[in-house]
Amino acid sequence: MSHLKVRPGGRYADGTLGGGGHAEAILEASSPTGKLFGFDRDASALEAASTRLHRFGGRFDGFRKVFSEIGQCLGDGELDGVLLDLGVSSPQLDQGERGFSFQLDGPLDMRMDRRQELKASDLVNGSSAVELADIFWKYGDERQSRKIARAIEMDRKARPFETTGQLAGLIERICPRQGKRSHPATAVFQALRIAVNDEFGELEKGLEGSLKVLKGGGRLLVITFHSIEDRLVKEFGRKWSRDYEFDGAVDVPELRRPRSPRLTMVNRKAIQPGEEELNRNPRCRSAQLRVFEKL
Repeated sequence: MSHLKVRPGGRYADGTLGGGGHAEAILEASSPTGKLFGFDRDASALEAASTRLHRFGGRFDGFRKVFSEIGQCLGDGELDGVLLDLGVSSPQLDQGERGFSFQLDGPLDMRMDRRQELKASDLVNGSSAVELADIFWKYGDERQSRKIARAIEMDRKARPFETTGQLAGLIERICPRQGKRSHPATAVFQALRIAVNDEFGELEKGLEGSLKVLKGGGRLLVITFHSIEDRLVKEFGRKWSRDYEFDGAVDVPELRRPRSPRLTMVNRKAIQPGEEELNRNPRCRSAQLRVFEKL
């Protein structure tokens, strides 16, 4: 809240509304005339948050949209701050029927927006072993990606994968935990969720859209939960804080063209939760907060 610099009368967006906790804090701090626009593609989350925020009346507007659409819904230079709290929410993890968690047996779904056709089961049962291994490695940094993908390809010949327990059981069988703290299916479930919901594609578009709708001096805050997300956010910050641009993927000094930077990185290093917060909320252990200010 301090980094977002919320003030009375300010205009803000919560791109990942979830349960509405951040949104409620922003609306309280921007009272009496502050405005908040909330985005979430999950109808259940939007409904729950709207109920929680009903007392703020017309100061809250909710959109059932992906946060990548923020630039299409709001005007250029309209906002004083944008918050993106990435990844899956606790309510989604705690509902077995949503299929996000291997700790609760349920259908292999993982769709944040249930209007979407593609499910995790479609990827697991319809992708080749090579395609699955690529997903597990690219989105989960899973070192046993090929081994797990081959095992899935073999097992599904006898019976398609339909539940989270079925998939988690296979992974645990071929990659035993052997005293490790995390479940061996953790990275695979993360990778499937990211692929099903195109989270990295949405993130890249959402960061650009957020920059577009911010006023000069407006703040963009992004909370990530794993290294791949954080790399994307960090590279976005580096790109727009440079005073030059270049074509292609390689930065060749001789081919740089000068331009004015569009933002500054308020904190060079990501802000991480302290011990007290970890004790209150163990799920935040991998969270990292990055703060940017539009110039």
